[in-house]
Amino acid sequence: MRTLVWGLVAALGLIAAAKASEDAAGPARIPFDLRLEIAHEGYDETYCWFQPRAAAIPSKTGDAPPVVIMTLQKHLENSDFYSGLYTMHSDDLGKTWSEPKEQPALGWRALPEDITLGICDFVPGWHAPTGKLLAIGHTVRYRNRALTESPQPRELAYAVYDPETDQWAPWRMLEFPDKETFWSAGAGCAQWLVKDDGTLLVPQYYCPPEMRGAGALARSTSTVVHCSFDGTQLTYLEHGDDLALDVPRGCDEPSLVLFQGRYYLTIRNDEKDYVTAGGDGLHFAPLTPWTFDDGAELGSYNTQQHWLAHGDGLFLIYTRRGANNDHIFRHRAPLFIAQVDPGRLCVIRATERVLIPERGATLGNFGAGPITPDESWVTVGEGMFFPEVYKKGGATGAVFVARVLWRPGA
Repeated sequence: MRTLVWGLVAALGLIAAAKASEDAAGPARIPFDLRLEIAHEGYDETYCWFQPRAAAIPSKTGDAPPVVIMTLQKHLENSDFYSGLYTMHSDDLGKTWSEPKEQPALGWRALPEDITLGICDFVPGWHAPTGKLLAIGHTVRYRNRALTESPQPRELAYAVYDPETDQWAPWRMLEFPDKETFWSAGAGCAQWLVKDDGTLLVPQYYCPPEMRGAGALARSTSTVVHCSFDGTQLTYLEHGDDLALDVPRGCDEPSLVLFQGRYYLTIRNDEKDYVTAGGDGLHFAPLTPWTFDDGAELGSYNTQQHWLAHGDGLFLIYTRRGANNDHIFRHRAPLFIAQVDPGRLCVIRATERVLIPERGATLGNFGAGPITPDESWVTVGEGMFFPEVYKKGGATGAVFVARVLWRPGA
């Protein structure tokens, strides 16, 4: 009996020591598997499929897979020149996909002075309280098939899909009470959240009035907008802290996630990307640059990053320097996934894995989110912008679906 008791005490001591060691080393590692698939591909040197992002519409019966809707656009011949939105759908969890279908309600609109008003950078998500799929992004203005000269307004735009009628309503713009400050504001590429009460937290970035006309010297400010949604209209309620940096670009393309009761925000900047956290989704600690857990700079810059959260694990999806990828524009491939230490706000280097390999094309404009309790998806289209690079690498204009398969118990 004494031996048994001592063995039990020793075992408990070992468990405590292991737990202390784990706490010192950061969070427990969350296991997962990866599976890479192609939902669509093809490139004819006039456009490539871009900005694909997927969202799941739950089954009514609960025993069928969700319907997955993917929004995407054609990137046309000039920089940041996009078609209206197309959609694809899958009824069998991505085994098969419909062909991209143009949605006229999500297309261009003609304005005076030969200006075309479009939408881009949309992120779809399910709004369970209303039973609607909501997609949020921003507007963009073109003249002669190119961006209009700065300064130009940008509006936070949204569109609603009703699965009962299989119809998209024409896209709309969020009305801000302070139209002067938010004259150029949008939620491009931003991961947004639905709160328990059905209201939304939508990260956005805007160009302050004093920055208008500054061109490449402009510094965006990021904030999180709290909105209500009644199934048809998105309505401004309030916004949180203004997050700013006095460096090129400032704070762009923020993405928000809720993990274990705390909100985490990641932000794009020209020189290096930043992260912060807060308790209510509106107010945040000072920004800090992304680093690895050994203190080295992460090397992600001038492109977006997004989140995945599952169980006890928080993950960042990103691109970075230092991956034998100097030939890739802004080092926007390969696409990485790594676990985050939420206490230290850093990436755990030992957990980094290539999510989508580099094939000569850029992978910087992507989407990420949960599809079922057992898997999350990261979706991206190969940016076919530099023929001499993508042709050598073997890129085909693929629309990738990278499945992150969470292991049981993770």
